[in-house]
Amino acid sequence: MTQLQTLDWIVLGAYFGALLLVAFWVIRQKNKNTEDYFLAGRNVGWFVIGASIFASNIGSEHVVGLAGTGAESGMPMAHYELHAWIVLLLGWLFLPFYMRSGVFTMPEFLEKRFDSKSRWFLSIFSIIGYVLTKVSVTIYAGGIVVSQLVGLSFLEGALLTVIITGLYTVLGGMRAVVYTEALQTVVLILGSLIITYMGLNAVGGFEELKATAGSSHFNMWRPSSDPEFPWTGMLIGGTITGIWYWCTDQYIVQRTLAAHDIKIGRRGAIFGAYLKILPIFIFLIPGIIAFALKQKGLLTYEKSDQVFPALVQYLLPAGLKGLVAGGLMAALMSSLASVFNSSSTLFTVDIFKKLYPETSEKKLVRIGQLATAVVVVLGMLWIPIMEKIGGGVLYKYLQSVQAYIAPPITCVFLLGIIWSRINAKGAIATLLFGLLMATIRIISELIYLDANGNIVEGASGFLPMYASINFAHMAIFMFIACVIVCIAVSLMTEKPSEESIRGLTFGTLTPEQKAANKNSYNTWDIVASVVLVLVVALILSYFTG
Repeated sequence: MTQLQTLDWIVLGAYFGALLLVAFWVIRQKNKNTEDYFLAGRNVGWFVIGASIFASNIGSEHVVGLAGTGAESGMPMAHYELHAWIVLLLGWLFLPFYMRSGVFTMPEFLEKRFDSKSRWFLSIFSIIGYVLTKVSVTIYAGGIVVSQLVGLSFLEGALLTVIITGLYTVLGGMRAVVYTEALQTVVLILGSLIITYMGLNAVGGFEELKATAGSSHFNMWRPSSDPEFPWTGMLIGGTITGIWYWCTDQYIVQRTLAAHDIKIGRRGAIFGAYLKILPIFIFLIPGIIAFALKQKGLLTYEKSDQVFPALVQYLLPAGLKGLVAGGLMAALMSSLASVFNSSSTLFTVDIFKKLYPETSEKKLVRIGQLATAVVVVLGMLWIPIMEKIGGGVLYKYLQSVQAYIAPPITCVFLLGIIWSRINAKGAIATLLFGLLMATIRIISELIYLDANGNIVEGASGFLPMYASINFAHMAIFMFIACVIVCIAVSLMTEKPSEESIRGLTFGTLTPEQKAANKNSYNTWDIVASVVLVLVVALILSYFTG
């Protein structure tokens, strides 16, 4: 455990003081209606949107998990961090359709594009998924960080963080979330950059790091037969999962919907894409540094989830430990705030308002606050359960579950926007088919695979083989199957009327909408996007072992 000294507590106290001041200022800006509470009045600037996208993505489990993966396996997981180019897809491909439709949520968009069945499916599916995965794993990883850095028990640290985060999220809504996340992003990046810089100095520079850790730790491109990180799965399967997460998940997309117009939302996505590259250098590389320091006999840790706190303890003097502790707390709180707000938005807009359409705006805001409070309580009830689950197992499990739930949702959104022939029957058939495939896969894993992921002795047949396919490859197979189902069912049933989906697909855009879309960007937006793609390509080509 890293005991903080007086100077560290002063720095940590200053961070929390600044955070509470921002939250207090935002809470005083009264939320008059649902647009204010859930989308910050659609008046958020591009910098805050980009920072909020990044902070929402980077939770404590991300820091703990990435650093641990960097120490154990090196660079393969960097493929997921290079999904920066997919964030560009959100701004250039998906966001214009979302904003033109005027929706608050992703299920609401599915209803406008298809029908209410698709909306109900995605609403309920998303809320359950948030509570059981995002909330629980963030609290678990946060409990580890707090207990090792601050000196509180797992339960005390997790409870304190959940209560503080829940309080300003309930009172301030989306505006409190995005503005506190802008501050948290600065603290998180600054603290993590210090770790990387001092770690490189401690190990003897980047070339010494490569020599000590070995070429395998710097190779993103493992063989396609690799049981854990096949390059085919990381590149193609990871892209399928990435489109679901970055372009269709309420958790992320809600930040861009808070923009005044498409131009600001797109620029926020572009800025967020640049920030998304940073985790390779501020979380993965420090993990490899920890591995190298351990090889040199300078650092010890027992398991992967201890890597980042161990680095803090070994590398940082008083004061800087407090700053990094603040950064890790920022990661935890920003992710929790995001999932609290997204869950309450989905419940209020997609379930309560759907059941009670005449409800006043003022009452809907109160319902949203109550829904947030309920998710906070559910998150706290999960804490004792999370304390009993192994961090490494849980993190890997969540990565695989995302690969199973992403394909049908990615398929429906992508085909729905690109091709106007896809209809409501094709969409709901695909979502149900994808859920069935994912359920069979998860149950098969539990029955036929041991703790190491190997088929149990004596098991044979289709289901054991189905359970043992690499999770990233599984995403590819599921996506192909979902595309086939979606197209086949749509072509075998009636064509949707063009009037009902006007402006929601490429084939139904009016001349005015096309002109407005063209006027929503300039040369700088294009240049910034192209440069980002080139940077991603450069990183992919550099880390080849």
